[in-house]
Amino acid sequence: MNDIWTVSQTQIDLWLAVFWWPFCRIFGFLLADPFYSSKAISVKVRVCVAIFISLIIAPVLPAMPQVPVVSPAGILIVINQLLIGIAIGYIVRIIFSAMEMAGHLAGLQMGLGFASFYDPLHATSIPIVAQFLSLMTILVFLALNGHLMVLHTLLDSFTSLPVRVEPISGLGFKLLVDYGALIFRAGVLLALPVIGSLLVTNLAVGIMTRAAPQLNVFAVGFPLMMGIGLLAMYLSMPYMPAHIEMMLSEGAKFAARMMGAFAGK
Repeated sequence: MNDIWTVSQTQIDLWLAVFWWPFCRIFGFLLADPFYSSKAISVKVRVCVAIFISLIIAPVLPAMPQVPVVSPAGILIVINQLLIGIAIGYIVRIIFSAMEMAGHLAGLQMGLGFASFYDPLHATSIPIVAQFLSLMTILVFLALNGHLMVLHTLLDSFTSLPVRVEPISGLGFKLLVDYGALIFRAGVLLALPVIGSLLVTNLAVGIMTRAAPQLNVFAVGFPLMMGIGLLAMYLSMPYMPAHIEMMLSEGAKFAARMMGAFAGK
């Protein structure tokens, strides 16, 4: 009768592995994703969210490795899962950083590079134009159900790259580093309407100053540059959500490709 209630160490390790290793990947993602890693969301809430998601998806995940949780191989699996989750989170962070880069470039050209304030969420001073685009990106991100899209991408990664004992390949990190070029490429393209309009304005102010040397370029040029820049940003705002949606969809495709690279395919 007592044998019925006997639980071996192997069974305990299997039960823990079903929830522990998926939890590590999900928690790594929540640590790196710019939306879920916001300081407005405490660590306790993130841990609870990771546990909740792990409990929901555990029954449909592929079989876990027959490895004790507390062992060198088990610790290696934990490190692999954390790195995979952090890598997926950084894909979304790169998209947000691209929008902030566009704000940095636009604000610098408008002469608002000095207009910055302390952001408690980032714990640093951020130019006001970059902060504005960052907040707009979060609103568009939520409107497009981006928070659910990235979770879907994370859960798909368990199918394309199941939990395994073998270490992940470094090719995935190389792809992630190359993908980081999106920050500068997309940032320049999104700020291009402002940069182009201000370039024409600069040429016009230069011609005016040459034609009328007595004209105070600082009294006329600075308000004109700021006004033209704000107008160009206002006119380009309706086109930005489409670019954000495109970057999110491309980020989901890149995540699948990165999982293949991690698997060594």
